[in-house]
Amino acid sequence: MIIEGLKSHGSGNDFLILDELTTNLTFTELERENMAKALCNRGRLGADGILFVMKSEHADCRMRVFNADGSEASMCGNGLRCVARYAHDVLGLDKLIVETMKANLLVEKTEDIYKGIPTFKVEISPVSFNVKDLPLIIEKETLQNETLPQLHDSLLFSALAVPNPHLITLVDAAILKSDLQADLSAKVNRPNELFPDGVNVSFVKQLEPGSIYVRTFERGVGFTNACGTAMSASSLVTCSVGLNDLEQEISVYNNGGKVKCVVHHDQENLTYSVDLIGNATYEFKVTLEIDKNHPEQFEILEKHEFEEETSLYAKLQDEVQSYLQTAL
Repeated sequence: MIIEGLKSHGSGNDFLILDELTTNLTFTELERENMAKALCNRGRLGADGILFVMKSEHADCRMRVFNADGSEASMCGNGLRCVARYAHDVLGLDKLIVETMKANLLVEKTEDIYKGIPTFKVEISPVSFNVKDLPLIIEKETLQNETLPQLHDSLLFSALAVPNPHLITLVDAAILKSDLQADLSAKVNRPNELFPDGVNVSFVKQLEPGSIYVRTFERGVGFTNACGTAMSASSLVTCSVGLNDLEQEISVYNNGGKVKCVVHHDQENLTYSVDLIGNATYEFKVTLEIDKNHPEQFEILEKHEFEEETSLYAKLQDEVQSYLQTAL
């Protein structure tokens, strides 16, 4: 069969978008898993995951996210921005509701984060600090800025679901440059007694008031340029410990660029949500010949690069890297 895909990225976190919204494409669950493994292979096409944009019975569209290892993610913040832009382009709407696994979320086109770069604001919710929602197997209901002796004797961890499971710790430059994050992430993402389903692990460093750096080991992917839900969760954690303020923009830097986050607290319902604001950049459009039964044998028939878009984002990345060289 012949299919068209669109390679897009949010903060360097890259995805292949497959359109089931305006086409007749449809896939079984096994086909989605196997296509993700085949198409995301960095030796071939390459991506952190596949975004299936689908019809929805009660929203403008639906998003399903399959990681490079074939597993399905309940949410993806950077991917949601890419879907927001794609749906904006094909439906002609500046504000949309996107159905995700756990919630219907508001997305909208917003002011450019950097001149000429298409930028979208997406809602990250629901948020839960209950360890059962990750799950994390410990004898307490929450873990908020506390030690987790099974992992480390002095780091303070916060566990939350947004709704993807996240383990967040604030660190200094020395720990950030060490191998500790890789070691801990490997431990909690193979068979273990704490996180039976694995967990995303983020090390966070405060750069200055209102600015943080986040590096994430993403469950099912590994170290990524950025993880949208991780940056949102990390922003919330910094507010909870008093480093940053609720309802104020936080500049979040990552290896793939930067985003902005605004943490909201509904005091009446005691709930949190986060606005994640950042780029949705098209890299290339590709036409593939693929056998659903043997997707690893796919052939690239045609490829069109979005050179101006990638060049603009490269300028943002250069500025971010220059800043991080001094700030870290």
